[in-house]
Amino acid sequence: MIGRSDADLAGWNADPGSVDRNLGFNPELASYSVMTVADVQLLEETTSRQALDTARRAARPAAGPILRPGQNCWRVAQSDRASVLIDGASYFAHLEAALRKAQRSILIVGWDFDGSIRLRPDVGAEDSPPLGPLLRSLVEERPDLEVRILVWSIAVVHAPGAPGPLIFGADWQNHPRLHLKLDTHHPLYAAHHQKIVSIDDSLAFTGGMDLTVERWDTHRHACDDPLRLRGDGSIYEPVHDLQMAVDGDAARAIAQVGYERWKFATGEELAPSPTGSDPWPPDLTPDFHHAPIAIARTYPAWGEQPAVNEAAALTLDALSAARETIYIEAQYMTAPYVGDVLERHLADPDGPEIVVIQTHESHGWAEELVMGTNRDRLIRRLRKCDHHSRLRVYYPVVPGSEGGECQVLIHSKVIIVDDVFLRIGSSNLNNRSIGLDSECDAAIEATTEEMRQTIVQLRNRLIAEHLEVDPETFSGAIASNDGSVIAAIEQFNTGVRSLRAFKAMSDDGPDVPATGTGLLDPLEPFEPLSLFRRRKE
Repeated sequence: MIGRSDADLAGWNADPGSVDRNLGFNPELASYSVMTVADVQLLEETTSRQALDTARRAARPAAGPILRPGQNCWRVAQSDRASVLIDGASYFAHLEAALRKAQRSILIVGWDFDGSIRLRPDVGAEDSPPLGPLLRSLVEERPDLEVRILVWSIAVVHAPGAPGPLIFGADWQNHPRLHLKLDTHHPLYAAHHQKIVSIDDSLAFTGGMDLTVERWDTHRHACDDPLRLRGDGSIYEPVHDLQMAVDGDAARAIAQVGYERWKFATGEELAPSPTGSDPWPPDLTPDFHHAPIAIARTYPAWGEQPAVNEAAALTLDALSAARETIYIEAQYMTAPYVGDVLERHLADPDGPEIVVIQTHESHGWAEELVMGTNRDRLIRRLRKCDHHSRLRVYYPVVPGSEGGECQVLIHSKVIIVDDVFLRIGSSNLNNRSIGLDSECDAAIEATTEEMRQTIVQLRNRLIAEHLEVDPETFSGAIASNDGSVIAAIEQFNTGVRSLRAFKAMSDDGPDVPATGTGLLDPLEPFEPLSLFRRRKE
């Protein structure tokens, strides 16, 4: 969560039909045959056979480009402009500006959605109304505009947003060109985890942020920010996240990902919007110009849909290609396949520095049991291999209102490798993001010196935010420490707003996945009834 986490237990659902907000559930018979209960022991010890094959392939010495369309990404498409939006306040403000420029199509695909949120809570409601009424006003103003919203079905019981409007509807939904549907086309226990907004097929946002409650925050992440309110008036915890904005062919490709999801869930095939619209936010300065954007997806095998594991393959290939520095921000990093690659780097006397920033506190027993426990076990495994002191695993803290400190929840899913590779998306580094949940990541592999500099500057901006230091000052510290990111972090990691080392970086304890991981954090769909069938046979 940020309250209830989007990778806490995903919920049990066997309804593969699409649910319109005006209709009841339409359950159909489904076959869940991909992984069986008999495979669980394998998953507790390592990864699935498919993931192991992928890891072995990625373990080969890197040669040539990282991006390989058809293997570790779906396609690479050109973007005239691309920007990285750091934290919810930036994303939501630019999103609102873009929505107001929409002419024909707005498609929102998410793990959760709450129409009551305001995208700019720092201004008056007359300037930034709640999202649902804003969308309603846009379709009323523009006769050619259609708005479609597709939400994971189990969000109504599992996600932090209000379930009532998703199930029963709300006044703002009552318009013939505004459609909200719940997507029940997923295997048992799986989640639709993609976070996509497409506007006129000309601009797309993808990353870690859903349009729901407890996502908005500024780069300050102040403990007691009165704008960061829950519905009951309490202040929710600071949260850090990222989203990427792209236009051009890359935006059209991401729109196609959303259209395919819509068709699979509803049966309706959507036609691309005519070109000509430019909804790019007027105040958003591009970080990249004329950049090739890779799109990597994850889908479980389900019905007529084959399994797609591009995102995991891309993660492995990118990490394996590292030479100088790996920087990771992750809500969850628990997957053994990630540990395999990082362990090999740590064993290499000339391997890269590895800096990981992730969430510390868990919400709920299931998240603590699987994600918290296995996070710490993976940290211990990597620490024991770190004979050259090139590993740091941190969580960020900010000053508290009464002299203490509070933690910042890391909800971002970011990988930056050297000055070459950037990945932002919805994929966590846990098992279920490999082949159980639907995911969508966007990645850039630098092809020019300008792009390489931009990737490094982005990494330094992210770290500098957590240390509350000027990014240029932090960059200078890296240079003065012979290129060591770790040395620069330790130089500035002395204030109240800082990065704290996980206890697992120094304690004793187990370093293999916990018992039950194969059931609670599975790699693939499984059929719980298979055990009883075998007994009967």
